[in-house]
Order: sequence, then C-alpha cells, then structure tokens
Amino acid sequence: MTRTHDALLLDLDGTLLDSQETVPSATRLAIAEAREAGIKVMVVTGRSWLSAEPILKELDLGTPALLFNGAAVCDAKGERLIEERVLSNRIMGKLHAFRREHGGLMILMGARRKLCLQPRSKAEERSLEGLTGVQYVDEAALMAEEYVVRVTFLADRGEDSGAYAGAIENHLAQPVYMTHFPLSILARHRASQFVAVDVHPPCRGKAEALRVLKEQFGIDPSRVVAVGDASNDLPMFRAAGLAVAMGNAGPDVQQEADLVLGDLDSGDLARMIVAMVRGEDLQSLQSSGV
Repeated sequence: MTRTHDALLLDLDGTLLDSQETVPSATRLAIAEAREAGIKVMVVTGRSWLSAEPILKELDLGTPALLFNGAAVCDAKGERLIEERVLSNRIMGKLHAFRREHGGLMILMGARRKLCLQPRSKAEERSLEGLTGVQYVDEAALMAEEYVVRVTFLADRGEDSGAYAGAIENHLAQPVYMTHFPLSILARHRASQFVAVDVHPPCRGKAEALRVLKEQFGIDPSRVVAVGDASNDLPMFRAAGLAVAMGNAGPDVQQEADLVLGDLDSGDLARMIVAMVRGEDLQSLQSSGV
C-alpha cells in the first residue's frame, strides 16, 4: 500500500517513554524501521535540554528535537541549540513580582541552567523531584539571571492548575506562551497537590515542530503524524495531518485526536509506527479510549 505520511512527531513523557520512563524495545525497532523507510522521526517535548539530552543522544534520530514546548530547538546530534527564544527583562521583572506577592517555587530555566531558591518545606522539596539539574541560589543570583527560556512555577493549589495559570497571565498582561498541569499526572507525583505552570516566550508551542519539518526537510504538515498525551500536545495535533492520542491522555486530548491508541504500556505505539511504514490503515488500531 502507498504510504500516506512522511514524518512522525513523538512526545516523550507518557508517549514514547513507558511507565518505567524507558523506550520499549519494540518501539525502538519500529522507529528504526521507520527511519530506514525514509520517515523523519522527531522528538517534540516540554522537557528542558538538560532533561531531554540523555534520551536524545540515546535515540540518535538524526533530526532536530523541539524542546521547552517549542521555545527551543536542538540540532540533530543534541549538542547545541539552533533556535532559542528568551523571556524579556520586562516579563522577568513581572514574574519576580508575582513570586514575591503569591509565593510558590519559581524555577528559571536556560539552555544549560536551572535555578531556584531553597525550598521552604518538605512538600516544596518533593515537588522538585525528577527535575534535572536544579541549582539552589540566593535571591540576588535569581534576580540577576539572564537568557531565561522558561520560568516554571510550582505551588500547592490542589488540582486547579488553570486558575493559577490564569492568575499569572492576568498579572503579566503581555504576550507569552503558557502551559500548565497538576503534578499528579506524573507517575512520581501521583499524590501531590502541587500544580505546575510554565511560562515561555511567545511561540506556537509544539506546532513549531511542523515549521521545522517544512523548513529543513520540505515535509508538508498534511504528511505528518503527531503523537502525544497531554494538553501541551494540542498545538501540534491541530497542525498535523494526523493527530494520535495515547490511551493515558485525558478526555480533552483524546477528543481532539483523529486516532486513540492504548496506553503507554500497551505496545500500540510500536504497532502504529510499523503500520505507518507499511502504509496500512491506522484506524484499525483505534482504542476505546476513556
């Protein structure tokens, strides 16, 4: 059968990585088959460069990777950023003012640095677990930091990350790209009452990956399959020719998908990639969803 897609965009957490935070062997083999067939496979993640780098080097996909929810792009070898947006001094000033007024942890993330103040409680300390490479600094060092790609706020707000994100957005009253989620969606934080809000420079989120594919490889968005599991994947869902949600995705994400697979441990992702390579009907993999 004739192949209908030429590129595959893969989110990391909850999608390419299983519940043990590893890439299943069957998925590795399927990706190798896709690459041999000439399909471009690209990682598209909300992770920072520091956090994603070991996985990118292990996979060695030969394509750029989208990082920081679209605010940065690293080269095919994962060795340098070829695109990087940073938050303006004006925005940073307003974010620091919000922190002083409302509390919560504020983590500043650059290409190679993550800075925050010392946690004030065990709960705050636990909320940082799994965040790669965080350095504790004093107030002066935090205020002086420049070239910030993302600011992450962590706060004890129950499950309502949207309300907290809205408060930050109203305080800023300037263009930024924001994502938010309750920490409890992450395996190591299932019992957490903290929420995370990520503030990035203006961009199109993960939809920036479609632009990169077009610019670097001439691949039209209609020929792209995008796979993810969270609300930050929706921009690439809306821009891609085929949007695929994992079975562990929330109802809002599944509703915007053209196809819903089984969950991250089901093996469906590997089966979908093989079917994509062979030009088979992907809808045969449709799961019942949630």
